[in-house]
Amino acid sequence: MYAIIKTGGKQYRVEAGLKLKIEQIPAEIGSELSIDQVLMISDGDNVSMGKPLLSGASVKATVLNQGRHDKVRIFKMRRRKHYQKHQGHRQNYTEIQITGISA
Repeated sequence: MYAIIKTGGKQYRVEAGLKLKIEQIPAEIGSELSIDQVLMISDGDNVSMGKPLLSGASVKATVLNQGRHDKVRIFKMRRRKHYQKHQGHRQNYTEIQITGISA
């Protein structure tokens, strides 16, 4: 059984027991959260799709960690114009583990 959820402007295919890093959610480590934006649930041959969301469906998850991704380096340069710009970015994330899918 798997589901497709939407969180942080992105869509993820999740199953029970899966660990994934999503956009940062303000939650304590070890707390339970419920994701209500479920787009699709598949259980073998039974596929339920929402228009755009499934009503009454939710995915339960446990917060494992709050952290930051590796640094992404941004370098801009105009040749022969004596212009160089260095910049870096680290995106925050929340690591969750899916505990259950309910339709």
